[in-house]
Amino acid sequence: MLTIYGKRDKATPFCDGSTRRSFLTIGGMALGGLSLPQILRAEAANPAVSSHKALIHVFLPGGPPHQDMWDLKPEAPAEIRGEFKPISTNIAGLQIGELFPKIAAQMDRYTVIRSIVGARGPHYSKQCMIGSPVTGPAADKIPSLGAWVSRLKGPVHSEVPPNLSMFYRTRHAPWGKAEGGGFLGDHHAPYGLVEHVDPTASVKDEKTVQPSANNLVLRGVTLDRLQDRSKLLSSIDALRSELDAQLSARDTFTDQALNILTSNRLVEALDISREDPKTVERYGKSIPQHLADSAPRMTTNFLIARRLVEAGARVVSMNFGRWDWHGNNFGQGRREMPMVDNGISALVQDLYDRGMEQDVSVIVWGEFGRTPKVNKGAGRDHWPRVNSALLAGGAMRTGQAIGATDKNADTVVDRPITFEEVHATLYHALGIDPHATVRDSQGRPHYPVDLKYGPIAELV
Repeated sequence: MLTIYGKRDKATPFCDGSTRRSFLTIGGMALGGLSLPQILRAEAANPAVSSHKALIHVFLPGGPPHQDMWDLKPEAPAEIRGEFKPISTNIAGLQIGELFPKIAAQMDRYTVIRSIVGARGPHYSKQCMIGSPVTGPAADKIPSLGAWVSRLKGPVHSEVPPNLSMFYRTRHAPWGKAEGGGFLGDHHAPYGLVEHVDPTASVKDEKTVQPSANNLVLRGVTLDRLQDRSKLLSSIDALRSELDAQLSARDTFTDQALNILTSNRLVEALDISREDPKTVERYGKSIPQHLADSAPRMTTNFLIARRLVEAGARVVSMNFGRWDWHGNNFGQGRREMPMVDNGISALVQDLYDRGMEQDVSVIVWGEFGRTPKVNKGAGRDHWPRVNSALLAGGAMRTGQAIGATDKNADTVVDRPITFEEVHATLYHALGIDPHATVRDSQGRPHYPVDLKYGPIAELV
């Protein structure tokens, strides 16, 4: 990983308590494996040409409560229905939770899935990233959705990797992973755009991190100097003896690798100061501190995701907050849900304002739902029997709710949907055949989604 720090700004502390104003992290420049120029050279042998479809993948770590967000049960007993009330949306007969008034006002642009089944009970974020509840060594070989898109579609622009991640590293490690390339290889894993440092480490600890094959840190290269390739190369050269590694011979592919690092296109996409302040304000105020063992609540990252898509990204993944509410479910909901309402409604509005709603899909979901019955600590526990998701864009049929649970939001009683079917639908929206065949090094066929699963008919 190559990390390029930005200027210091003592007035603006960042998510880990440091005072860096900005930074850019580019992953995938492997030392001790394929270098980025070698990867680009290999991919040039199999060029991919496609239109610019894209996905913004929002993961809510910990399992958001389906019955307090998208599937309220006002007729259930008090210990089940909880404190939140349903509100009407602009789709007749479709109601969602009261803490999402902005989404409710534009519900014709969304679909709620209330009947996702097959989740694992323990925390297992990987099922959202790979589209399968498979665990163990077999799961590590399954490429993430973004990796499949990178392999099957390739970059829109050479300066912008197709698979980007704004996942913050989290103390509960699985919540901080957008997952990797699986058997497709690490060069299809997401390029990280936020700093992957231990959220529990102090600034002093972070400064003394030693360069290694997986964490190549260039000191003194600020964002405003990225365009100066000679200074960038000098910084890289200074680390050669320490790392006992060298860049590939200078050629077209080396230049292309450096273009990713020095491109105005990527840097400008990360710079929201270029946006109208009124647009930024619509997304709501971010909270950059990590929330316990999970991610910060960076509503501005929804805006950055849209800007990255405009710059050429195909998949942008992010984690947001902490949703494992075993206690104080309703107090935490009152804090967190309005932030999602602001951020997602602003994002979707922007997509429509820019005419991007047919090409860009959005999904918001977590690992599983929560228990129907509120526990003694006013929380809800893990409930893998039911999961839910909010989708928008991608030329999908919106303005509807798919599936249903029983009167207590306990069990799916209509139209069960699997993780695989959700992923098949997202691939379809991206213009990818979910059953496209790619063979591994042993000649064995693999598919983005198992052949027995297809896109959700109500959406395509």
